[in-house]
Amino acid sequence: MPTQFHTLADGRRIAYRFTPGSAEASGPTLVFLPGYMSDMAGGKATALFDWATAKGRACLLLDYSGCGESPGDFADGTLSRWRDEVLALIAAQCPGPVVLVGSSMGGWLMLLVALALPAEHRAGLVGLAPAPDFTTWGYAPEDKAKLILGETIFEPNQYGPEPTPTHAGFWADGQRRLLLADEIALDCPVRLIHGQADPDVPWEVSMRIAAVLRSADVQVALIKDGDHRLSRDGDIALLLRTVAALIGEAG
Repeated sequence: MPTQFHTLADGRRIAYRFTPGSAEASGPTLVFLPGYMSDMAGGKATALFDWATAKGRACLLLDYSGCGESPGDFADGTLSRWRDEVLALIAAQCPGPVVLVGSSMGGWLMLLVALALPAEHRAGLVGLAPAPDFTTWGYAPEDKAKLILGETIFEPNQYGPEPTPTHAGFWADGQRRLLLADEIALDCPVRLIHGQADPDVPWEVSMRIAAVLRSADVQVALIKDGDHRLSRDGDIALLLRTVAALIGEAG
C-alpha cells in the first residue's frame, strides 16, 4: 500500500499506510506503534503489515511527526504529541476495535493510547520490549540533571552511526506520563514479549507492567537470548503467532 498523509487541525501531516482488510475477515484493526527514532519501515512493522494484508486483516502503520516520512522536527516530539497523532489516525481510519502493537517506546505509547480510547475499542495490546517510564529508569542522574536544565543529551547509538538525542521537552513530558507507580486501568487482553538479553530495556519492566495492569488476562513471554530489537525470524514469528491468537480471542 502506498504512503498516505493525514492532516491534523494544526497542519501537521502524518504519514501512514493502511489496509482496510477484507469483508470476510472481520475483527479489530492492528495498529503498530514504532519505538523511539524508529518508523513504519522497520522490520517488525513491515512483517505485521504484510501478514495482515495476506490474511485480509485491517492494519494501520504510521510515522510520528518528525520521524520517517512525516514532516516536522524530531526535537518537538513528545509522548503526548505522538499519542494525540495516533489517536487522530485511529479516529480517521479505524471506526471499531483495535489491537495496539507497541515496540519499546511504542509500548509506552500503546498504554497511553489505550487509556485514552473508549473501553469498547480496546480489543487487546501486544508489547514488544515495552519501555514505559524510561525517562525515570533509563537515564543516569547526571543526564537527568542536564535535562532538567533544558539541555539536550546525546548517547551512543548501537543501531546507527549517529548518537541518540534526548530533548528536554520529551523528557519532561515523559515525567508527566509515568504509569508504573499506580494501577493501569485497562481490562483488555495484554501480551508482552521481552528478551532477557535486552541491553536497553530490562525484561523486569514487562513483569512490572503485568503486575500493575488491572486486567487479569495478561501473559508475558520471555525469550532467553532475545535482544532489544526482537527482529530475528523467530522473534517475528512469535509476534505474528501472538497477534493471531489474540485476534482469535477477541472474536
